[in-house]
Amino acid sequence: MSVNVAGEQLRSRYNREAILSASPARLLTMLYDRLLLDLHRAERAQLAEDWSTASENLLHAQAIVAELTSSLRLDVWDGAQGLLGLYNYVSSSLVHANTHRDAIATRTCAELLEPLRLTWHEAADRLAESTASARPTGTIIIA
Repeated sequence: MSVNVAGEQLRSRYNREAILSASPARLLTMLYDRLLLDLHRAERAQLAEDWSTASENLLHAQAIVAELTSSLRLDVWDGAQGLLGLYNYVSSSLVHANTHRDAIATRTCAELLEPLRLTWHEAADRLAESTASARPTGTIIIA
C-alpha cells in the first residue's frame, strides 16, 4: 500500500470519527465550513473556466443547503422562516451560478453565508463553554 493511500485512509477515518463524535452544534459548524469551502473552490474554478470542478463544488454546496433546509425547525424558532427564505434564495442562486457559469452569483452566496458561519461558530463555542462549566469537576468533598 502506498503512503498516499494509507494517508488518505487515515484522514478519512479521522474525519468519520470527528463527525460521529461531534455534537449537533459542531455538526452544524462543520456543514457551514464545508459549504463555504465548496463555494470558494467553485468560484476559483469558475474564474479559471474549469467548469467540471466548479459544477462539482456547486452541486455539493446545493446538497449542503438542502440538508440545512431540511433540518430547519420552523416550529421551534421564530427566526427560522427568515433563514428558510435565505436558504431558498441561496439554493436557487447556486443553480443559476452553475447553469450560467456565474462566478459573481457564487461569490454573492458566499458573502451572504459567511456571517452565518461565523455566528454559528460563536454559538457552538459558547454552548461548549457553558456545557463544560456545568459539568462536575470530579472533586468529592466528604464532610
